[in-house]
Amino acid sequence: MNETAGSDSSIYRIEFRPIAGRIAAVIDGITVADSTAAVVMHETHLPPIYYFPRADVDGEILRRSERRTFCPFKGTATHWTLRLATRTVEDAGWSYERPLDISTPIEGYIAFYDGVVERWVAEPEVLDALAAAQRPASELPLAEWVMGGAWLAQSASELTEQLGRKLVEVGVPLLRVNVGIWTLHPPLVGTAYTWTRGRDGVDTKHTPRGALLDQSYLKSPVRFVSEGLGGVRQRLDVDEPEFQFPIMDDLRAAGGTDYVAMPLPFSDGQIHTLTLTSDRPAGFSVADLGQVFEAIPMLSRLYEVHTLRQNTAVLLDTYLGSRTGQRVLNGLTQRGDGESIHAVIWFCDLRDSTAMAESVPRDLFLDDLNLFFDCVAGAVLEYGGEILRFIGDAVLAIFPLPESNAPVPGSSRGVVQTCYNAIEAAREAERRVTEVNRGRGDDARPEIRYGIGLHIGDVTYGNIGTRERLEFTVIGAAANEAARIEGLCKSLDATVLISDEFASNFPEALVSMGRHQLRGVGAEREIFTLPQVASRTPA
Repeated sequence: MNETAGSDSSIYRIEFRPIAGRIAAVIDGITVADSTAAVVMHETHLPPIYYFPRADVDGEILRRSERRTFCPFKGTATHWTLRLATRTVEDAGWSYERPLDISTPIEGYIAFYDGVVERWVAEPEVLDALAAAQRPASELPLAEWVMGGAWLAQSASELTEQLGRKLVEVGVPLLRVNVGIWTLHPPLVGTAYTWTRGRDGVDTKHTPRGALLDQSYLKSPVRFVSEGLGGVRQRLDVDEPEFQFPIMDDLRAAGGTDYVAMPLPFSDGQIHTLTLTSDRPAGFSVADLGQVFEAIPMLSRLYEVHTLRQNTAVLLDTYLGSRTGQRVLNGLTQRGDGESIHAVIWFCDLRDSTAMAESVPRDLFLDDLNLFFDCVAGAVLEYGGEILRFIGDAVLAIFPLPESNAPVPGSSRGVVQTCYNAIEAAREAERRVTEVNRGRGDDARPEIRYGIGLHIGDVTYGNIGTRERLEFTVIGAAANEAARIEGLCKSLDATVLISDEFASNFPEALVSMGRHQLRGVGAEREIFTLPQVASRTPA
């Protein structure tokens, strides 16, 4: 038996050969398979796989599982669970019951996953023959790893750590690898991932936007490469180097002898960077850098995938909020998708915004508006709230309640804590606005004035809009009432007003502002405020 997919050794190959002798598989001290008719499969990029006739596998411990996987060469694989005396090993092995033509030599045979078998038992001459029959090692093991295993990394940081370890494993004299990625992030412009041999993990550093004007960036090889000026290669142990970047002095002090910076291009044309530092006296060889050069295109695609995923999460968090963004990222993207939640609803509005806009130039008014949002929306975020919308000069936010706690009088500790968070956010907003107003007297700019309405109730939290343009927000009577309560702030000359439902769930003393009719709401409602607000309110 000798079946091969492909006739040229330079292309992808699958080869089946009979094992000349007896071989057994042992798991937890139990021989689960023992055969003189086993087959070894050699497949490009994969280690040898041993297939056993089903009759030579212990049927007492073998159970068919529900799992199915597909291979374009071999077909659909049935999986098998082993029920041992010591434990059950789920999906320990697989077989091809109806294989594709090229794989008929293993029809009905069973193989076991790498790491499941404790040890293989065979005569020495059998093991020697198996070792001799293995394909020669690839001349580009780094490229093979990038194509066959690097995609399993869950993040750019994990990929960088695996890359560093793999470079050392394949013989590249690596001291340090650094990957610099430009990102889409409001306060950040990029992230650098650095792996250093002998240290655990990866050092991740974020670059704030203003740092691009710093000398540390302007005099760096990262700038040189990112601006499309090519790569950088510099021996670090010479007296008069061609390139004199400060980072090279640091690497030389750490024992570095050779430095390379390469472009890491993404499909959108943006150039990111990959830098390597060696500490071997001779530095990097042509073969060392050749391996990296061959792997760069695929490495770029992998880093691009991780970057796009990270950018998506950051942008959703920025524009929708962390809670909402995560729901959208998890698949709540259809009109009507949503859930009913209990929440404290926070509605805040800037007072006299029209007059402010008319009294100052547009750019100054925009500065004032963002300053206002820093004060009130920043306070919401600080105390765990979620900003849902900026409606002109207003803010709609929620403080979601624990799912098991409905907003009822005498409610549990989770509801009380949520109410405390909302109140502390209101107090923090006042502290921030007071501080801002204190500094506005000198330039005759009008003070920032605002109102906050707090309510608690049931709302629908989900997608509304057209099929092409959606918004994730809260809708329901409770949200409308919060806005109506805030609307009373101007007539009652109070910065914070609170519904009776909220007050019944908040243990601290609040001051009643009397009963009032809310626009569009049937019965009159008792409205409350904080004691410190009431003390400033005219009688």
